[in-house]
Amino acid sequence: MKFAQRVFLIAGIYGLLCLGPMYFLENYVGREDPPAITHPEFFYGFLGAGVAWQVLFLFLSRDPARYRPIIIPAILEKATFGIAALILLAQGRISPGPAVGGSIDLVFGALFAYCYVQLGSDNHTA
Repeated sequence: MKFAQRVFLIAGIYGLLCLGPMYFLENYVGREDPPAITHPEFFYGFLGAGVAWQVLFLFLSRDPARYRPIIIPAILEKATFGIAALILLAQGRISPGPAVGGSIDLVFGALFAYCYVQLGSDNHTA
C-alpha cells in the first residue's frame, strides 16, 4: 500500500474511532468539562460534519491520486480545528485534551499536504 493510501486510511479510522463514541457522551462532556452543552444542535452538527470528513478520508485512501484535488479541503479541515484548538488553549479557554486532538489534526494536515505534493510529482511515490 502506498504512503498516501495509508495516511488517509489511518486518518479516517482514527477520526471515526474518536468521533463515533461522542454521539453518546453529550451529558458526560457537560459534566466533565463544564459548562453543559446548551446548543446540542451545534454539538451534533459538528460530529456529523466530522464523521462525514472521516468517510471522505476513507474514500481518499482508495485512490489518492485520482482524488488529489479533494486533498486541499482535507488539509483545510485539519488546519482549522488544529489552529483553533491551539489558540483557544493559549487563551485559557479550553483544557489540554482538545488541544492534543488539535495537534494530532495538524500532524495529519501536514501529512495530507506532503501527500498532495508527492502525488503531483511525476513519480507518484506517495
